[in-house]
Amino acid sequence: MNEQTTQIDVERLEEVAEKSAVQLSSENRGKNRRSPIERREDIPRAHRVVVKVGSSSLTSIESSIDEQAVRMIVDALGETKARGIEIVFVSSGAITAGLAPLGLSRRPKNLAGKQAAAAVGQGLLMGRYIESFARYGVTVGQVLVTAEDLMRRSHYKNTHRQIERLLDFGVLPIVNENDAVSSQEIKFGDNDRIAALIAHLIKADVLLLLSDVDALYTKDPRKGGDRIPVVNDPIKDLEGVQIGSVGAAGVGSGGMVTKVQAARIAAASGIPALVTSAQNITRALHGEDVGTWFATSGGRRNVRLLWLAHLADIKGSLTLDPGAVEAIRDRNSLLAAGVVGVSGTFEAGEPVSLRDPEGREIAHGLSNYSSDEIPPMLGKSTSVLADELGDDYSRELVHVDNLVVLRARGARTKLKK
Repeated sequence: MNEQTTQIDVERLEEVAEKSAVQLSSENRGKNRRSPIERREDIPRAHRVVVKVGSSSLTSIESSIDEQAVRMIVDALGETKARGIEIVFVSSGAITAGLAPLGLSRRPKNLAGKQAAAAVGQGLLMGRYIESFARYGVTVGQVLVTAEDLMRRSHYKNTHRQIERLLDFGVLPIVNENDAVSSQEIKFGDNDRIAALIAHLIKADVLLLLSDVDALYTKDPRKGGDRIPVVNDPIKDLEGVQIGSVGAAGVGSGGMVTKVQAARIAAASGIPALVTSAQNITRALHGEDVGTWFATSGGRRNVRLLWLAHLADIKGSLTLDPGAVEAIRDRNSLLAAGVVGVSGTFEAGEPVSLRDPEGREIAHGLSNYSSDEIPPMLGKSTSVLADELGDDYSRELVHVDNLVVLRARGARTKLKK
């Protein structure tokens, strides 16, 4: 194993996870509730839990599906559901499960190969789950989502309704990225991010992220690294931590980095997360002292602002002057007077990135004007715009109710190659 470590900025390490929205709209004050589960020992009191299990814990290249692992996980989830806790299971492993039946010795690198393996593997995995959960009298339902589904608000809401309805029927939803029909390259760690977003979507009380690593450590535990039992402030608590990039089995796609990303998304949205190994699933669901607990660092947010923070397909960007940057951070609307540049092509109502003079992304917002309309407005006050272009151009470029700030970054973390 190459033990080289590289110092990287958290902005790169957790670009996705750090889009943890700060609620700017007064319309939702009082709604930013956190999960009632504050400590890992409270997990048995949860009403609704999202459990994500990684590929390396479910499958292997040589034997496709690990029957013993599937049985262990189903036993833990079936017993938990029997105690009256609602479970949503986010399962990876479709691509790896399809390798052996197709005679492949390694994970395909091209999209078509991954899609073919996933098309075979998804059916095999669901067949095992249906058979195994039947021992507990549990009906399961498959929910397949793609990155595109989560980028479109209407599709995102449909996923919400589908999962809620399955839970109403007493069904245990099994969620996976629909790798077999994805129209873009399958990205590393997507199921970790999906698990965090699903947890927020259905207002879960806690998120469990399970892989082949039992906890987050200060560095390689074989070299004296200590377990990190609790993360209260990711910026401070993860300073200098060495984070592994891939699982030991070599079949996963995200590694511990994406677990941390997903845990931070959940925690910033009012949902605590526990990162541990699949072997610890029973102990974790019983609230025992295992893994790394990410305490909540923010409140629940509505679907629209979650979409804008984490899922929106950003069409362009607006560059702000220092005064406008401070105004945005102080929860004010963005006026044309504070904008010095525009890039990209977008229509009115589409999401854009707001950046400081150095190009750092500070917020996402819905633009009130198209990219073609904005250039003649730059740097001008609302009164001047009304005189020159008419009253229709005297509004703010981005209203505060359609704006989310992205959390400031400051710590540095080591990524183990």
